[in-house]
Amino acid sequence: MTPARRDDSDIETARMPLGEHLEELRRRLAYALIGLLVGTGIALALGKTLIDALALSYTRVMEQAGQDPRLAVPQVVTGFTTYLGVSMVAGFVIASPWILYQMWRFIADGLYRHERRMAMAAVPFSVILFAGGVAFFLLVAAMPLMQFFIGFNRWMGVRSVIMLGDHIRFITRLMLVFGLAFQTPLVVYVLYRTGIASRQGLHRYRRHVVVGSLVVAAVATSPSIVDQVALAIPVWLLYELGLLMTYVFPRRAPRD
Repeated sequence: MTPARRDDSDIETARMPLGEHLEELRRRLAYALIGLLVGTGIALALGKTLIDALALSYTRVMEQAGQDPRLAVPQVVTGFTTYLGVSMVAGFVIASPWILYQMWRFIADGLYRHERRMAMAAVPFSVILFAGGVAFFLLVAAMPLMQFFIGFNRWMGVRSVIMLGDHIRFITRLMLVFGLAFQTPLVVYVLYRTGIASRQGLHRYRRHVVVGSLVVAAVATSPSIVDQVALAIPVWLLYELGLLMTYVFPRRAPRD
């Protein structure tokens, strides 16, 4: 039996000298940097709105409690540095589709055709899932979380004086945690599609998902049971979505 030949039509790797590869990399990095500068410029113009959005859950809870909703700063320059920091991070987020596109253009020539198709489907889906996780935290989980902590402080008889920088770091960290956790269906499907896990194996381990997601939520989020449950339940549902995708988009049977 002769060994199976690799289909040359499935390989479209550009045979470039090293110098041309480096020049292409330099050009793509320059384009990505331009996009980052544009995104940061847009974010700088929207910096106050972005900070207000990140502080919204805290200010609403404080207003409902009849307390001063303003966040505090320990130094006179803290407001300015926080504004710049938030704008730089938001600028990267705004420019990320363009930056990913430049990275994709650089590496695409080194991929097989089926790998390109998978990446073209996975990258936009991943971005959508990440944005969904961030939106879920801001719109659903953030308010109950703030109500829990501020209410606990009142029960303790202490006054909440929250620093602006501390609050921004706390909120953005949880946004990142929720955004990454919402990648669950994509991870499940990739494990199935690459053959690392079978559909039967994924079904068998579904009983451990709820417990595992609670453990991960307890480690990755704050000590509050509110955000732990708010993260664990969507992760379990997203795991089920990943299982559903294995039926809707089954992998092809290997050829003889």
